Amino acid sequence: MILSVKNFGLPLLCICSLIFSSCGDSSKKAKTETVDSRPNILWITIEDWSPDLSCYGTKGISTPHVDQLASEGIRYNKAFTTSPVCSTSRSAMMTGFHQNYIGANQHREHNKQALPYGIKPIPKLFEEAGYFTTLMSWKTDMNFFPDTKEELFMNTNDWADREPGQPFFARITFGGTHRSWNRDPERPIDIKDVELPPYYADTPFIRRDWANGLEQMQLVDREVGALLKRLKDEGLADNTIVFFIGDHGRCHIRGKQFLYDGGTRIPMILRWPEKVKPGQVNEDLVMSLDIDATILSAANIIPPVPLHGKNLLGDEIKNRKYTFAARDKMDETHDAMRSIRSKDYKLILNLMPERPYLQYNQYKENAYPVLTEMSIMYLKGELTAEQAAFFAPIKPKIELYDLQKDTFEVDNVADNPEYSSVKKELLAELQNWRTNVIKDQGVSEEFRAIGVFPDKNPFSTVDEWVAKNQKNYDFNRTGWPSWYPTKTLQEWQKAQKKWEPYVMRGASEDIPRPEIGIIKKKKKAKKN
Repeated sequence: MILSVKNFGLPLLCICSLIFSSCGDSSKKAKTETVDSRPNILWITIEDWSPDLSCYGTKGISTPHVDQLASEGIRYNKAFTTSPVCSTSRSAMMTGFHQNYIGANQHREHNKQALPYGIKPIPKLFEEAGYFTTLMSWKTDMNFFPDTKEELFMNTNDWADREPGQPFFARITFGGTHRSWNRDPERPIDIKDVELPPYYADTPFIRRDWANGLEQMQLVDREVGALLKRLKDEGLADNTIVFFIGDHGRCHIRGKQFLYDGGTRIPMILRWPEKVKPGQVNEDLVMSLDIDATILSAANIIPPVPLHGKNLLGDEIKNRKYTFAARDKMDETHDAMRSIRSKDYKLILNLMPERPYLQYNQYKENAYPVLTEMSIMYLKGELTAEQAAFFAPIKPKIELYDLQKDTFEVDNVADNPEYSSVKKELLAELQNWRTNVIKDQGVSEEFRAIGVFPDKNPFSTVDEWVAKNQKNYDFNRTGWPSWYPTKTLQEWQKAQKKWEPYVMRGASEDIPRPEIGIIKKKKKAKKN
């Protein structure tokens, strides 16, 4: 159709102006209504938790909301974090690189540095790609700079603050499973219904503490359910990738801080409607770092430096033979361990075998009732050989476990000649990883702190000596002394009396957690 100026009775210039103006408005409107079709990302983390969920077969517990999530996606049976404590594990997950590689391997790092090699935090990569980023909880816990919520994410607490049509990258941590634990009056767990690993003594006290942890997870499960319901109610579920994981293993004496599966194996669940077939159970060896590679790929984001993790939905995962983990200092407890795990074997290299597993750690002695109970039993000679091994005054240099025969990692076969070829292969692969992947710095003489402290503890507890010598030593540099045992039998028994009413409380009783350590009490008094 040809437009006639005569018919419209308007000057040609006006006609042209209207046409181009109309085209401009249409283009602008189309641009406004265009919705970014890339998937939202919701990354749910729970603290200090192994796969102790009903969907993983744990006895006694009921976690229907997480179970439902697992039924709608993939439940990974062999998922591991890179470190058995929060700040180092989270530093790795925030970047996609092993914590040692980026200099973030010391828990509670006192000399934080900027990220090396041009690496950027994962939220920044999403922000630069046009995503709205938010941390819907408070904890960051990074061992590098930037380390605050405001620096790592956009200054907001909720995905609701994004622009219309803008995809979001949201992370949230549910911290209830971190000690201390609340009981669940709606569904209390009978201690007869739980199953303890054989490396823990089977006493009513320890069963109750274990059950209390499971009850706390039931409370967290309801929080997870409420968040997932909100996602559905807002019509966001179909285009949102949901990851559910633990930041590291369970908060028990042979779990958190150590490289056994109890410290590094985590729950991991992935749901992506229409893209991932529901009801899957995956047996591949996967790592927490793989989440970063997966979500960046899903959002079509190419990181400036290739990540250590791999896309969970790619072929590389199926061919992975090993996962690796590292433990360095925990607070001012100096120790260093490295591990390599295949589907069949686990090897742990103890870089400081001269130190006990349970050398003094203020946090553990103030938070773990089971440490108190079993320390008493150890000093009385009441533990089995499997249980007592963890209370030894020194460690073997190498630990090797046949996971097909020994799922609880209690039979060290490192010196068994039948496993010599396996040990040789794993040691070589571990050394290659340490040298060529994470650029491992190992252990310095200063870190080892030999000859720094008196040969023996002159007090009845290490806690007391540390409290009285904080001005005489630079514990940030040398760590705490490694004297063992850390308390006399009588001091452990005093602690037990404090723990008893709290651990054994009824499901509806409100009994505060006791304060065990001298240092903690002094700090509190000073603050007041």
